[in-house]
Amino acid sequence: MVSSKFSECNAEKLDKTVNDVVKLLEQKGLTISTAESCTGGLLSELITSVSGASAVFELGICTYSERIKTEFLGVSAGTIRDFGVVSEETALSMVRGLKKCSGADVCVSVTGVAGPSGGTAETPVGTVYIGFDICGRQFVCLPELWKLSDRSRENIRRCAAAFAFETIEKMLMEARTD
Repeated sequence: MVSSKFSECNAEKLDKTVNDVVKLLEQKGLTISTAESCTGGLLSELITSVSGASAVFELGICTYSERIKTEFLGVSAGTIRDFGVVSEETALSMVRGLKKCSGADVCVSVTGVAGPSGGTAETPVGTVYIGFDICGRQFVCLPELWKLSDRSRENIRRCAAAFAFETIEKMLMEARTD
């Protein structure tokens, strides 16, 4: 897992990044799918707001409850019991299940605490795990969103989305130069 500090995000930059990701996916002939919990479909909404997204977008699923994570994505009840629904292990399990059901080249999962309630000392508001499967490379990131000056629910969700798309863009650009 990669833990990284994330600075403030803004809507204009996020929209540009999402547009760039959709264009990169289209140029490379790749597809994308999302499995979201605390972002509640925001990643899917952002992708589908881009003209031409139908050429790259396979599936967006909002698996908010533990039961749905288990039934639709195959996250084991044991993983949730042992590590919690907001954990690296759950995010990785979610992205693996998404890859299995969608077959997309780029899969991203999000699970976390967007607030304003639900946080604990161990898992504060802003704890968000983002799982990735980018052309077979699987990993989980933990952007340090609990350190944002604006820890509103809206901002945490938006910054989680921005982090996800910036990571995807970076990985696709790196693959482009290989």
